[in-house]
Amino acid sequence: MRRHKRWPLRPLASALARSRFCSSAAAAGAFPLKHVTRSNFEMTLNDLRSHVKAADFVAIDLEMTGVTSAPWRDSLEFDRYDVRYLKVKDSAEKFAVVQFGVCPFRWDSRTQSFVSHPHNFFVFPRQELTFDPPAHEFLCQTTSMDFLAKYQFDFNACIHEGISYLSRRQEEEASKRYDEESVDSVVETEDLKLVRLADLLFSERMKKRFNEWRSALLHGSSESPGISSGSTESAETVFYHMRPALSLQGFTSHQLRVIKLVLRKHFGDLVYIHTNDKSSCSKDFVVYTDSESDKENLMVSLLQKEAKDERKRVAERKIQSAIGFRQVIDLLSSEKKLIVGHNCFLDIAHVYSKFVGPLPSTAEKFVASIHDHFPYIVDTKILLNVNPMLHQRMKKSSTSLSSAFSLLCPQIELSSRSSDSILQQRVKIDVEVDNVRCSNWNAGGKHEAGYDAFMTGCIFAQACSHLGFDFKHHSESENLAQNEKLDKYINRLYLSWTRGDIIDLRTSNSNAENWRVSNSKYENIVLIWNFPQKLKAREIKECICKALGSTSVTSVYHLDNTAVFVLFKNSELVSNFLKLKQQLESDDGPVRILHPLSKILKGGNTGAADYDAYKEICSSHISKILFADQAETVGVKSRTRPNPKGETSLETERRENMVAVTDKASDLIDAFLANRVDVKVARTN
Repeated sequence: MRRHKRWPLRPLASALARSRFCSSAAAAGAFPLKHVTRSNFEMTLNDLRSHVKAADFVAIDLEMTGVTSAPWRDSLEFDRYDVRYLKVKDSAEKFAVVQFGVCPFRWDSRTQSFVSHPHNFFVFPRQELTFDPPAHEFLCQTTSMDFLAKYQFDFNACIHEGISYLSRRQEEEASKRYDEESVDSVVETEDLKLVRLADLLFSERMKKRFNEWRSALLHGSSESPGISSGSTESAETVFYHMRPALSLQGFTSHQLRVIKLVLRKHFGDLVYIHTNDKSSCSKDFVVYTDSESDKENLMVSLLQKEAKDERKRVAERKIQSAIGFRQVIDLLSSEKKLIVGHNCFLDIAHVYSKFVGPLPSTAEKFVASIHDHFPYIVDTKILLNVNPMLHQRMKKSSTSLSSAFSLLCPQIELSSRSSDSILQQRVKIDVEVDNVRCSNWNAGGKHEAGYDAFMTGCIFAQACSHLGFDFKHHSESENLAQNEKLDKYINRLYLSWTRGDIIDLRTSNSNAENWRVSNSKYENIVLIWNFPQKLKAREIKECICKALGSTSVTSVYHLDNTAVFVLFKNSELVSNFLKLKQQLESDDGPVRILHPLSKILKGGNTGAADYDAYKEICSSHISKILFADQAETVGVKSRTRPNPKGETSLETERRENMVAVTDKASDLIDAFLANRVDVKVARTN
């Protein structure tokens, strides 16, 4: 559910408003969703820990500020699986997560229903540490922001009250940075003024006893007596850092301050030391130094250590506070719960990028790393598409989150308890927020992360029921993630958000054979960019076919107005095209003007290369709107392939003959033009 709020609200008032909303949700009929900001985060986190620990699975959903940083970075028809990962990586690195939905589901055998706890966290990458970069930067895609606004996203709550975070890598760097910036210093304490009679008497008594102890040391007394007042206070002779010392015990903090004043005024060679050992117990000493230099060395080293330790404690508290929302991610990871998402590869990439560290450079490395943090992940979109029974149940309709929820969970969406036998077969799900449990509510706000996470979990529960799960006999000790009925679907994610390529998180294997381009055919693709923008795919195909044969090109596909993929019939034609282009560009004669490829090469800036150049361009952190500008900025130049892979001697001869024919044709054209010039001159004379 979306709520309009006046801004600003005081944190306490805001928290109370949310509390009233959750408590009265059942009576009002509103969907009971727990909204979490930094004002109620710590309190909510304590409750969430118990919910996650008891959960059978946890559904998640994210709302971001965008998806693609440039039109050509969208998931395209000719994208290979490794390029698809690079595009997801670019999206996760450039856009921000503004809302994070977490919804633990627990089977309640008493009521024979799942109990869900939907949480809607507002998240914002706020600068919390003093040495952070000047500002956190992220992109906003206008279509995505308009989409959020359409569904009444509360931007004020996100920016003003959103929970900040540090990734694990950022936490390590922060600790290291604090250590490097630690500068030792000595802080002088103010003198204590002795005005009470008790303080004056105590100071005189301690002055006398310190003098006796010091005299015994200097005169080599074998006893070196300690100090005892006959009450709880005592001082035992010990050694501190190879120096004679008194260990003070039983003195109050005020008495210790008086002792420090006595030593400072009357004993130049006695030094007061306060320490904290590893068990956090404080100890106090009076240490004898035999010279000014010895005293200075002791004071500087110990006071510097004390100051450094204190700064370290302060730094650790600041860093721990700045970790923020990552505590939720750490909780999900440490509990090793089954994580359920819907079309969630991009969501998982965001989780890694924002809360773990920089995304790995390849899909294989990412899969290996994410599996260590989240060993069990299920994508409900794969579950609905891959399982024949569920696919039929969806009636071949869209498997979007809202469509799947409407078809599989109609009684939940409408909050009805229909007598319809089909609906009665489905799993019952209740909602509990702030210890208030309810079974009836109005539909929540779609595309609000907390409610979308709830819908995702409901779809998963219903899908499991259709797969043959009998939750009536489900026990708390049973692990859903290890159930054989889910084995075909666990840890398999769609590699892109629009295509059907699936990657297995357990093996790093991908079924990424595009329906139009198999893996072997990527060698048959040429990328052409910066040609005259008026040229269409059909015209480009005609130009190349005139030069290399009518069947040389299978298809031409636009990345944008400045670049195309050309799928050749075989890799030999790829080499022929790239070499021919290179020859024509080095020829300033009339052949270049009359050649069929002249339309594509017009302007002299046309680039062409094989598929590896496309991967290199996509791997760059730069994102220009036009692909031609991207290629130029990245610095990718035209490339040729002198030796096509697997080319036989016969194929080499055929290719060389084709180039020879092209050269011969060029000579004939030159001769023809030269003849035209000679004839024209003769007629003039």
